[in-house]
Amino acid sequence: MYWETLPNWVWIIYYTFILATLGVAILSIVKKKLVIVSIITIIFDMTIPIISIINSIGREKGVDEFEHFITQLQQGFIWPIYVIVGFFYLFVWWAVYLIKNKKKNVSY
Repeated sequence: MYWETLPNWVWIIYYTFILATLGVAILSIVKKKLVIVSIITIIFDMTIPIISIINSIGREKGVDEFEHFITQLQQGFIWPIYVIVGFFYLFVWWAVYLIKNKKKNVSY
């Protein structure tokens, strides 16, 4: 019997976002732009998937990763809160990064 899992397209979007964030954060550090926040971004980007995978290993059969995540969140576990805070940080980092690059590319 196989474990339940999310559809492949979800994983493609998830890992594309994770890898793109990692690449752009490294590029940002190399260009010496947003260095401190990019280092924090890399830390979140690397730890979120690891923490999620480790904590999803013990889930019940018939429960996919998202259902397990919600159940753990409702039960007050700290790891899903870390994942939510981490993703919020990553989205805000992308917004700041894109806004700063858009302003730089605008010429008068």
